[in-house]
Amino acid sequence: MTRQQLLDLYFMDARFRLIEIAAFLDRLDRAPGDADFRLAAFREAMKHLADHQPERAKNILLSFSDPTTDPIAKAPGKGATGAWPGAQV
Repeated sequence: MTRQQLLDLYFMDARFRLIEIAAFLDRLDRAPGDADFRLAAFREAMKHLADHQPERAKNILLSFSDPTTDPIAKAPGKGATGAWPGAQV
């Protein structure tokens, strides 16, 4: 597809998602209390959107991922959190 075709097909959906992310961040800014590692990881991942480097989606996914290779004895919880708590952000 050409850039024009991609814009015609996906622009409105991407625009909607970007506005949703901005609204999410606005709600977080207004909410009382402290944030945890997930917000820090989210903000760090957003930096990849503006860096104009190839494979932005891959780099964002990796910024949320656990880079360690050694297995752990027991999972710390019952569900996924969506971000690695040990990230240095």
